[in-house]
Amino acid sequence: MMKSEAAATSGLQVLQPNGWPQPKGYANGIMADGRLVVTGGVVGWDIAGRFADGFVAQVRQTLENIVAILAEGGARPDHLVRLTWYVVDMDEYTTNLKALGKAYREVVGTHYPSMALVQVVRLVEPSARVEIEATAVVPR
Repeated sequence: MMKSEAAATSGLQVLQPNGWPQPKGYANGIMADGRLVVTGGVVGWDIAGRFADGFVAQVRQTLENIVAILAEGGARPDHLVRLTWYVVDMDEYTTNLKALGKAYREVVGTHYPSMALVQVVRLVEPSARVEIEATAVVPR
């Protein structure tokens, strides 16, 4: 098992089986004890309901929206234990990895929770290119 610096300061323990390759940009598992904060599916629109223009901009806005929801529950980005991403075009995701990583680090920081990425046919909001569900645990 490994404990990242961000996880160590937020009461989380990164679970990394011995001998497994180190994941890039996510954790295989996280163990936490505390108060649970769960979001619904969050999309990349602003406070007026307008979608950001372009995939990377929508991801950034989605992450900013998640951070705002977490704050309402007394949580911070380093309390995240899981993100589930739903995208309508996997190629759009993979061709923008560098810009997505930059946006993620600028909004969330260098804390990488357990993550899953799923391509879907469509999202409920027709203009949405990405939807993310988040789970955080605030230490006791």
